Amino acid sequence: MEEAIRLNVSGVAFSIMVGAEFERDTLLGFTQILDEAERYGIPALAVTAVGKNLVRDAKYLSLASRIAAELGARIVKTYYCEEFEKVIETCPVPVVIAGGKKLPEEEALTMAYQAIQSGAAGVDMGRNIFQSENPVAMIQAVRAVVHQNIKPNEAYQLFESISRKHLDKTRAAENSGRRT
Repeated sequence: MEEAIRLNVSGVAFSIMVGAEFERDTLLGFTQILDEAERYGIPALAVTAVGKNLVRDAKYLSLASRIAAELGARIVKTYYCEEFEKVIETCPVPVVIAGGKKLPEEEALTMAYQAIQSGAAGVDMGRNIFQSENPVAMIQAVRAVVHQNIKPNEAYQLFESISRKHLDKTRAAENSGRRT
């Protein structure tokens, strides 16, 4: 926690593995982090549904998210699923979705939109942004979905438009460099 303080973090995150082999260990570890974070007024985010063999349906995600909140998480990060509104309804703290595996840009924007419409407080898209063919365009499109409530098809058009502008600038710079 001292390092987090030195780095002037806004919060800390910890993965809990509800339903996995080491569930108890991760929950105990999370409570220790919570105690330290609370001592310094640093909010803690719980990351749920960690593990490849877990069923990520509304029932499981609701349970895992609720456990995290009841232990003291200020925010919960979990996966989007069908009936995601049930996850939101059962969790007393804000929920953000994890982007999960890399998806085509339009699918990732649709998932973000559906999560926000279902009540998610935000998104953490990770690889769906930094592995995008144009990360700058993708983050701007995701921002528009989350903060401006634009629909997925409009967000994808925005992504394509920004990507084209970026490509045009890159080509222009390459061409001007060849002339000299």
